[in-house]
Amino acid sequence: MFQHFKSIHFIGVCGTVMASVAVALKNRGISVTGSDQKVYPPMSNFLVEQGVEVSEGYRKANLDKSPDLVVIGNVISRGNPEVEAVLERKLRYCSLPELVNKLFIQGKRSLVITGTHGKTTTASLLAWILDCNGFNPSYLIGGIPENFSQGARFTDSEWIVLEGDEYDTAFFDKRSKFLHYLPEVVLINNLEFDHSDIFNDLQQIQTSFKRLINLVPSNGLLLVNGDDKNITPLIDIDHCPIESFTLSHLTDLGYPQTGASFVQDGFCFELPLYGELNVRNALGVICVARYCGLSNEQIQRGFDSFKGIKRRMEVKAEIRGITVVDDFAHHPTAIRETLKAAKVRFPGKRIWAVFEPRSNTTRRNIFQNELADSLKEAEIIIVSEVARAGKILGSDLLDTEKLVHALNDTGRLASCLQSVDNILEHILGYAEEGDVICILSNGGFENLHERLVRGLKA
Repeated sequence: MFQHFKSIHFIGVCGTVMASVAVALKNRGISVTGSDQKVYPPMSNFLVEQGVEVSEGYRKANLDKSPDLVVIGNVISRGNPEVEAVLERKLRYCSLPELVNKLFIQGKRSLVITGTHGKTTTASLLAWILDCNGFNPSYLIGGIPENFSQGARFTDSEWIVLEGDEYDTAFFDKRSKFLHYLPEVVLINNLEFDHSDIFNDLQQIQTSFKRLINLVPSNGLLLVNGDDKNITPLIDIDHCPIESFTLSHLTDLGYPQTGASFVQDGFCFELPLYGELNVRNALGVICVARYCGLSNEQIQRGFDSFKGIKRRMEVKAEIRGITVVDDFAHHPTAIRETLKAAKVRFPGKRIWAVFEPRSNTTRRNIFQNELADSLKEAEIIIVSEVARAGKILGSDLLDTEKLVHALNDTGRLASCLQSVDNILEHILGYAEEGDVICILSNGGFENLHERLVRGLKA
């Protein structure tokens, strides 16, 4: 059925994965359109460059041409004008994971990369190692790997690398996305509580991962982080092989100027990434790559030429000795590990953390104390106002003033600034040569990164 569609419309097209799949389908000769409420870089630029027509704002008129199929993003809910038009006009629709399952995964050898943190980096690194060793894999990644320049590619290779997200599929399908991905191999890198808008507690997240584990075939493989106690209860199984990896088995772990260096099983790996989290990401990749038949030398060849991912410790510019870094980190653990990695990458420099509480979990006070523990890895911290604060009950809202007080009590210089204009003015007024400004947000942050670069140049 999916093979015969000539026109497809994406509702919520500026999501990283949605945009990447839309472009991949356009490259197959399908007429692709899309719409989104907020259109911002890098995905807006990516879609324009690839010639995908994007309408800003949701309107029933966007569906007047009656596309053969409408793909509905998982952030879209009932009441959206285009969703209502789809239902009223009886247009054919599906979720993105369902589309990918039927059109791109079936019949492939599916390598599914999961975990609360590091999925994008791990999946990108694995896809690149396979690619530079001649596998020409398909991949679907929730970011833009610098080696590939887009987040999705679908080839004739038997291998497909998938970033497996535990978030729900769509308003009409509340299963985790990764349950659509037909895994041969599942890698679980870590497991923590997140996505408080759809999960009530850690146990519910563990249940979803347990369902994914149940899909691994007897001739497949389950790979797990052996240091993570939240994963341990899930692996009392006997229907498929299980392997674990741990940092405790490494020798000579260090951080030369070029990244991380570690010895595993007598082989010295050199990784062009920084921080403990990325070393663990690399360990998981090594295990999957070996399963695919690659040698240590072939794996290292991929490490040597890996360029990283947009919005993962991405240096946007260095101006007058001030470095601007863009990072997607929003969970306390990811924030902590990103700032620790920044201190390793930029030794002796003063680290700023400019944090936007924007995810559905960090907008709430669930991580009130944990955020303070994470952000104190920086010396200067700016916390913006909570995004879409009016949609959360006051008793549940993150208390940014309390967060700032907790940080100041640790000796850090922390402040809460209500507008991006105020944040920009503050940085431009106080940043000094040698400072590293880490901007931490899982959204556009009103284009603070580019505005800061322009301001420093001026």
